[in-house]
Amino acid sequence: MLRLTTLTGHRVPKGPLKLMHRVYKYVLPAVDLELKELRLMAQRIPDAELRMQALDSMDTKRFHCQGGSVYAAAHLEQRHILIPLIVALQTISDYLDNLCDRSTSQDPDDFRLLHQSMLDAVNPEAQLQDYYALRAERDDGGYLHHLIRICQRQVALLPSYLSVQEHVSGLVSLYSDLQVYKHIRKDLREQYLLDWWALHCEDYPNLQWNEFAAAAGSTLGMFMLFLAASEDGLSEADAAAIKNIYFPHVCGLHILLDYLIDQAEDQAGGDLNFCNYYDNESLLVERLATIVNRAREDVLQLPASRFHRLIIEGLLALYLSDPKVRHQADVRDVSRRLMKNSPLTRLFFLINSIWIRKQQA
Repeated sequence: MLRLTTLTGHRVPKGPLKLMHRVYKYVLPAVDLELKELRLMAQRIPDAELRMQALDSMDTKRFHCQGGSVYAAAHLEQRHILIPLIVALQTISDYLDNLCDRSTSQDPDDFRLLHQSMLDAVNPEAQLQDYYALRAERDDGGYLHHLIRICQRQVALLPSYLSVQEHVSGLVSLYSDLQVYKHIRKDLREQYLLDWWALHCEDYPNLQWNEFAAAAGSTLGMFMLFLAASEDGLSEADAAAIKNIYFPHVCGLHILLDYLIDQAEDQAGGDLNFCNYYDNESLLVERLATIVNRAREDVLQLPASRFHRLIIEGLLALYLSDPKVRHQADVRDVSRRLMKNSPLTRLFFLINSIWIRKQQA
């Protein structure tokens, strides 16, 4: 068992209602303030295309920052460090995803250079670069550099960041690889992804290639390492263990659920969807259920494991309560089967459904 005192005892919410209370009282208001300031800067981006993608990423992916910042609820005393860090890094991720997904370019070198910004963001010693050097749209008025500086400043404040930095950078590298390979020309992307998987498959013998790719697309492992680094005295061995607990199953579940509810949308847009690589719905449900169970087993190794179990149940509830599910019969069926015999998920599902309807009213 890992010995992280901050993640044990009274500081960590022990049930879903206490967690929701902390999230709504402390976390979400702080996230809103961070995003409000970033939005004001994004509105001043000189280049019209970059400005549009920056604003759109905030409008359509706001819940990524809200969900990621839940980790600050486990250590409220350090939320002034964790929330700006998580919001800034997630905002970089969402902004770059928009730039690549809706790109005027299909140049893998361009995508690689853009994502160097994420690697630099988690290295407080890194020098800033011209991340737009290989594309036509370049003048963002300092927006991306501003986000990177926030991350660099905040990680430098984490007491044990040196112990987790290598593992954070490793996860960011995998994330960057995925973003490069999945956004290149459609006739090339699957082979690039398979070649990339061939470099890692021996380390993850129980995964399929699409499941590894999905895990690489999650930022949750990074945020968990930030939370762990907010504790003084974290060892490098514990940091490595935490990374392996979250990656691949918790991270993979996160992104596979995201792809699950986007199947109809991605099919209409001709976009790659990792849930489409199963032979049938039964196999999809079987593999998702296996990954859910492995994720639940993995987090038992963590102190205050109930908090991390709540994260897993919250992921299921967040995605399976999404309005997109109502319009996809196959996804509704998968959702019912994944929630079977899980009262905790059903509770989160109810709370999230009420909240989502309220937000859309």
